[in-house]
Parts: sequence; C-alpha cells; structure tokens
Amino acid sequence: MHETFSIPTGDTTIEGDLATVDRSHGTVVFAHGSGSGRFSPRNRHVARTLQSRGLSTLLVDLLTLEEERSERLTRHLRFDVDLLARRLVGVTRWLTTLPAHAPLPIGYFGASTGAAAALIAAAHDPTRIAAIVSRGGRPDLAATSLAEVKAPTLLVVGGSDSDVLILNRRAQMAMRAECQLEVVPGATHLFEEPGALDRVARLASEWFLRCFDAAQPPMRSVS
Repeated sequence: MHETFSIPTGDTTIEGDLATVDRSHGTVVFAHGSGSGRFSPRNRHVARTLQSRGLSTLLVDLLTLEEERSERLTRHLRFDVDLLARRLVGVTRWLTTLPAHAPLPIGYFGASTGAAAALIAAAHDPTRIAAIVSRGGRPDLAATSLAEVKAPTLLVVGGSDSDVLILNRRAQMAMRAECQLEVVPGATHLFEEPGALDRVARLASEWFLRCFDAAQPPMRSVS
C-alpha cells in the first residue's frame, strides 16, 4: 500500500511517500542530501528493491519546497545536517504513531549529506533506530555524534569516489557501534555505472533484514 502524507516535524510540515508491505520486517526512512528529495530516481530504485524483500519504506522531502528553491540560489542549507537531522527525528516520531509501523524496527538509508543527518538523528534516539545504511555519504559531517550511534551501520562507497572513500574510512574508525564499509568497484559518487546501484540495493536490503530480524523479539511458541 502506497500513501502520501503531510508530516509535522516540529518546525514545519514536510511531505512523505510511505509504502507499507505485508508482513513487513521493518521500515526504512530515506534521508537525502540537498538538491534531492522523495522523487530521487536513485532512492526510489533502492526503495523498490527493499519493498520486494519485505521492507516498508518512507521517502520524505526533508526540506520544504520554498527551502529547496532558496537552497538552489544560496546553497545555505547544503551542509546544514543538524536541520536535516531534526526533521528526520520528527519524521521518526510521527512514524511510530502509525499502528502498522509502531511495533516494527526502524532504519535509516542516508545519501550524501543525508547520511550525516541519519547518523546524528540515530545518536539522538539510540534505542529506536535498529540499522543505518549510507550510500556515497558524508558520515564525517556527523562529527562527535559518530561515537554516540548505537545502530549497526553499513557505509557503501564507490571505488572511484576516492575522496569520499577516505572520509568514510575515517568515520568508520570514529564509530563505536558495529560499522562495515563496502566498496563497489569502479563506481563513482552517484553509482551511475551499470549494476552499481543494484549492488547498493542488495547490500542495503541484506543489512536491514539482518539487523531488523535481530532487533525483533523472538517469537513464542504456542503449545
């Protein structure tokens, strides 16, 4: 089931597209960087793969339409990861008010600066977020929050995205939680090479399924 919602986040209201699958293992919230949003073809491609594996997804516009228009001119929000993180925290709280999603594990899929926002938001509420995946992200921008993250984190970086790969290696060393780095050979920052984004989607779905299943309480047998 696919639905579009207006989501209150405290300081504003943003739009989100929620896909709820039957017998869902958990819900993955997508956090994008500036210049992107819930209509990102790359994020939607990954979301479809997650849905096919039994994962619900929520794609949101972390910035309002007016903010996005202003950002294109001034670029003043491009690296405001704290703002994006606050919005993401608000989205997560809203998600837990939905009966179909409240009992399920929640994960973040962050791209570019959205990955930093996901890590900061996860550090803000360490007991609620069960897993994080970063695609070509800037986890270094999460700074001191890295050590506070409790959720198992997967960093996926293109092998040809050399500068971002260095930043991800440094961020991995700063994290105390489980953190794995996967390098997609030959891929650049946007994973536009044939098969590269499919590889990201497979890695992400496997990571979320493993972490979500581990976060779920064991089923009690009925005698």
